[in-house]
Amino acid sequence: MPGLSPKGRIFWPIFITWLTLDLVTKHLALQNLWPPGVPHPVLGEYLRFTLAFNRGAAMGMSLGDFSRPVFTVIGLVLLCGLGWLYWKTRDGQRLQAAIIAFIMAGAVGNLVDRLRHERGVTDFIDMGIGSVRFWTYNVADMGITCGAIALALLLGKDDGQGKASGK
Repeated sequence: MPGLSPKGRIFWPIFITWLTLDLVTKHLALQNLWPPGVPHPVLGEYLRFTLAFNRGAAMGMSLGDFSRPVFTVIGLVLLCGLGWLYWKTRDGQRLQAAIIAFIMAGAVGNLVDRLRHERGVTDFIDMGIGSVRFWTYNVADMGITCGAIALALLLGKDDGQGKASGK
């Protein structure tokens, strides 16, 4: 990708691909999994696609009628913080740029849903055994959660000079 910095050549393809994957899978879920709440087995009871909508935030956090505006503002603030972190990321810190791309793509994907749909964020990935189920989630949530864990581990790793190693 001519004209992009080394970190940009890592960041932008991941960001665009993950955001597109999230938006396309949510669209497919809305088209094919209706009505909400009906499980569609993929790997038996362990992995099912079940259409659900989340007006709150991760793991069912809710602020009632204030959920949509408050979580929209929180999402925008976090995106600004991640944008600043990306800007501070050195060109050689390709892993950090990649991780930030996954988190930002997930945050943008869920923000788009939150702004576009009154019913909230579209979730559909349903994992568990029998009645012991994990929260229903989506591709954006995977990018945010796995990316946040990876970023915390990366930033927690000190290379002896007080900066995270992005090698």
